[in-house]
Amino acid sequence: METIELGKSGVSTSAIGLGGMPMSVYERPSESQSINVIHRALDNGITFIDTADSYCKDESDKHHNEKLIHQALQSYDGDTSNVIVATKGGLMRPNQSWIRNGNPEHLRQTIQVSFAAFGGNKPIDIWQFHAPDPDYSIQASLTPAKEAQKAGMIKMVGVSNFSVEQIEQARDVVDIVSVQNQYSPWQRQPEMDGVLEYCENEGLTFIPWSPFGGRRRHNKLTDIQVIKNLAQAKNVSLYCIVLAWLRSKSPCILPIPGASKVSSIEDSVKSVDIKLSPEEVKKIDRETA
Repeated sequence: METIELGKSGVSTSAIGLGGMPMSVYERPSESQSINVIHRALDNGITFIDTADSYCKDESDKHHNEKLIHQALQSYDGDTSNVIVATKGGLMRPNQSWIRNGNPEHLRQTIQVSFAAFGGNKPIDIWQFHAPDPDYSIQASLTPAKEAQKAGMIKMVGVSNFSVEQIEQARDVVDIVSVQNQYSPWQRQPEMDGVLEYCENEGLTFIPWSPFGGRRRHNKLTDIQVIKNLAQAKNVSLYCIVLAWLRSKSPCILPIPGASKVSSIEDSVKSVDIKLSPEEVKKIDRETA
């Protein structure tokens, strides 16, 4: 498995990660199936797992995915000392909706619960502020992360769904190693709003969420003819082509394809060996512009 550095931290991780969200929301698989998915990801060299306190069904189920990942790591037969788990806080799940909550007191509390969900005996590898809340300043919302870092509950800090201006505000409060924004063939905003360029120039890791377009669009990849043609020509899945396309955009990109089946993560791992030519990348760009 290829590796990349997380920001300028000196910490290396696998070139693609595993997104944990599908294992804990909506029609979640059985616990044993999810643990098998995580174990298989580790077997294949994945050392980066993305989660959030809000990857759950609703507020009564909060921190479900974090606890699941911790259980999977604890039950794994191999070495997990180099596995990085990145979680997030700042979204609520009332009635399965997604509501921003940047209240510093809430964030202090949820960081503590996340810390406990991962065993409470070592710092959270990366804690990311899930989304800016217009009701609170970025300084106010990120102060709890800075406090938790000083207290030894968090090792590294990232942000999610942030603009360049907001990233700069965040960096005035605490060191940032990563930015997690939406990026897919249907959502290419990071190329246009300057966030991807900023991350590359500043040495921040860019983590694209919903790389396949999410639940509503992932099955429409067949509508993008150039991706379909490249998948057939290279004898790989459409998803592998998308992951290879994303990685071709910048060396700072770390895709985190979600999976709830062993076959899905096994397929995603194959994308690391796929190299698209500049012309192939341009063809995808043109058709998805």
